[in-house]
Amino acid sequence: MPEVLITRRMPDKVVERARSLFDVTLRSEDAPVGAEEARALMERYDAILPTLGDAFGSETFQGLDQPRCKLLANFGVGYNHIDVSAATRAGVVVTNTPGAVTDATADLALTLILMTARRAGEGERMVRAGAWEGWHPVQMLGLHVSGKVLGIIGMGRIGKAIAKRCHAGLGMEVVFHNRSRVEDAGVPATQLSSAAEVARRADVVVVAVPGGPQTRHLIDAEVFAAMQPHAIFVNIARGDIVKEADLIAALQQGRIAGAGLDVYEFEPKVPQALIDMQNVTLLPHLGTAALETREGMGLMAVENLRAFFDGAEPPNRV
Repeated sequence: MPEVLITRRMPDKVVERARSLFDVTLRSEDAPVGAEEARALMERYDAILPTLGDAFGSETFQGLDQPRCKLLANFGVGYNHIDVSAATRAGVVVTNTPGAVTDATADLALTLILMTARRAGEGERMVRAGAWEGWHPVQMLGLHVSGKVLGIIGMGRIGKAIAKRCHAGLGMEVVFHNRSRVEDAGVPATQLSSAAEVARRADVVVVAVPGGPQTRHLIDAEVFAAMQPHAIFVNIARGDIVKEADLIAALQQGRIAGAGLDVYEFEPKVPQALIDMQNVTLLPHLGTAALETREGMGLMAVENLRAFFDGAEPPNRV
């Protein structure tokens, strides 16, 4: 029976399914696996089920030729913590869990759009602090998003799900940028030539591209300079897609009206500058934090493991 390591605590249903198929070791820590530990684990197990932040980068694979571990069955659609090229050279297959995360992540994007546009976080802090003195006509006026222009950067599964919610539910016009041509966005939508062009047109800009070297710092000062002063920026993708220093500068200088963030460039570190700004909504990477979603992700990762050790092609190889 293959020996499999699961690097973090998982929902019971996921662990039970994995144990029915494999000799499973559960790592007890909630902290991510460091690079040195990852290297040792690659020689100790037949496969590993890692997740966000576990350090399977290039340094882990340096000089590691044909390790015992033959599969990294990532828990999550994003895999920028894994150097897939280095893993492939070492004879290690990498899989992920697309599809399972789509609706939950799109829901959270909508949460951040509305919270930021309507200043909900700021308002809740006011109430909790006992500072609310009662309603008046010009108190905490925010952005009315219904009928506005939504700009999506990255029109994959999650981008399309966000577009559907905002167009059908809020009557928003949709513009987007995607590296490849999108023939069917699922809703009426206009594809634009660049992220900056989307920023110029949109009242709300949402990032939904995958993480990785190709998208690192895709969103920088140029994009923020193109945004309208009343517009808000939302990131539910990966933190290092955004050059965080440029976002902070745009907010501090009033070039954009606000931001809603679920991810951060140096996660879990959140810059004090962002914490100090009332016009920024900050969430602790809650994109997939629903039990059904996390169960679905875990079961998909286990299915990738099962297929691999049955000699079949894993359904979600990256």
